[in-house]
Amino acid sequence: MSGPGLISILDYGSGNIRSALRALEHVGLNVEVTSSYERALGADGLVVPGVGAFGNCINQLKEIRGDEVIRERNKSGRPTLGICVGMQVLFEKSAESQEPGLALITGAVEKLSAPVLPHIGWNELHAEQAPKLLTGLLNERFYFVHSYAVKKSSQGSAFATSNYGENFLAVIEQGALSAVQFHPEKSGEAGLQLLRNWADSI
Repeated sequence: MSGPGLISILDYGSGNIRSALRALEHVGLNVEVTSSYERALGADGLVVPGVGAFGNCINQLKEIRGDEVIRERNKSGRPTLGICVGMQVLFEKSAESQEPGLALITGAVEKLSAPVLPHIGWNELHAEQAPKLLTGLLNERFYFVHSYAVKKSSQGSAFATSNYGENFLAVIEQGALSAVQFHPEKSGEAGLQLLRNWADSI
């Protein structure tokens, strides 16, 4: 497969845009950063990063119609990759905020039960059957920074879990949506390979 023509990183004021841009360019992709509804909707692949609080991310998404973009892309089967809080907003709700999520995937974001939060560091992933994103990567470690996560996945989706005090959802694939709780752009060669895997699936 020759790969996608254009990847858009959605700039809605919440996310590690620069690191994501560098990582995607490093694996040879044609990348742009955009806040445009039309550009984000039309891209071959869309990356939705997220840093900070769930409610803030939701509100900032709405300010640029990012919620509409993600919903429309999902409806038409156009690939979208959510990272960290960009993953969490795809679910129904979060214990961190009264703001509802996009509810594109069944499940709720909850605070992790662990002695020290946030969870910052490298963790392995576990899956009975590897999602496409993790092809060749199940023995690798990825870099996490978070205090909240989805603890129960929706049925019928490919997923992988990790553990910090308890098991939580680290990767999910459902139709055109892919999402990871960790930061592939900060996860070294394993993270770069995950981004290649996502691009190759488009």
